[in-house]
Amino acid sequence: MLPVLIVAGLHSDARRATVDAVLRAVPRSVALHHDLTTAPERVVHRLLRDHSGTTATGQAPLVNDCACCALREDLLPELERLADSGELCALAVVELWDSVEPQSIAQLVNAHADRRLDLVGVVTAVDPALVLPYLSNGDDLADVGLAAASSDNRTVADTFARQLEYAPVLALVEGETPPSDADRSLLSQLHPLARLTTPDHPAFLGEVTAGFDTAAAATRVHPATALLPQASDDGGVTTHVWRGDRPFHPDRLYAALPDLACVALRSRGRFWLANRFDAILSWEAAGGALCVDEIGPWLAALPESAWPDIPAERRAAALVDWHPHHGDRGQHLVFTSPGLDAEGLVALLESCLLTDEEHAEGPAAWTHRDSDFDQLLEPIS
Repeated sequence: MLPVLIVAGLHSDARRATVDAVLRAVPRSVALHHDLTTAPERVVHRLLRDHSGTTATGQAPLVNDCACCALREDLLPELERLADSGELCALAVVELWDSVEPQSIAQLVNAHADRRLDLVGVVTAVDPALVLPYLSNGDDLADVGLAAASSDNRTVADTFARQLEYAPVLALVEGETPPSDADRSLLSQLHPLARLTTPDHPAFLGEVTAGFDTAAAATRVHPATALLPQASDDGGVTTHVWRGDRPFHPDRLYAALPDLACVALRSRGRFWLANRFDAILSWEAAGGALCVDEIGPWLAALPESAWPDIPAERRAAALVDWHPHHGDRGQHLVFTSPGLDAEGLVALLESCLLTDEEHAEGPAAWTHRDSDFDQLLEPIS
């Protein structure tokens, strides 16, 4: 089987340096890169190189007006061709284009791992001094020439956040500006579980090719089971963990969203609305842009007869937060930022919860009640 390493990152110089280090370290290794900048020309350019330079080029037509779709359609045949070359290729490094997120590509490669491909690692290359400006950047990818499809409505900040938080290994490559203590603290608080390495470290190659479990990675970042950061305060950067055991008032929360989206550089987690009593809602904010979504029922909303069909990781996460009256329903939001006003944040969040009188009305009083918040989610049936 052909070992495959995925290297992602919006910081293109750091990403290229990381790939170059792998090519130098592993004889007969090659890097496969799809350049999506030519998508307006309805074609994606493919580049294959080794430590000495370019060895082959090619192109793939756009699929469904989506450069990322063209990448996925072209990537597997190219990897399988390399696998068929036998001893000519010892390691395939998939160098993702700037805004391509590693999760979808890792799942694609893993789906074919039972054939000829073995996903041995996923790493995101990072220039530590650029973490703060990139997470502060609320520009649409389309406005800065980094959209992967005509329908791509992601921002620079939320794309970078997902690239950073998905990879279990972060390759740190300093650019022209040396990172500050705050930069390092921000990075470690955003992804405290990551293994931090540098391309010149003696253990670098072993760390980035130590193996990769796509199921575990998906569980780690899914809002229902996410291993969110713990509270921290270091180097001028604060991570505040906020929990609540009663639902939000949908209208008061909606009115507070502009402030809550901007109060921290990065926030994420899951939350609970009074008029969606049984639904888990996800919270993802970066660079002042907030995305909320309904991602399924709380475990407590399901009959116990259905629990055996729920993944063990999901049941375990629910039982950790279990409450004798409302089960796993609750609020779990984490905010990370330099200069975070944690006291003001808590006051704002608590003002959005149901009051004692509202809570005493019971779930039935809120069922199917319309609210301003509904315009962000699917209509209540």
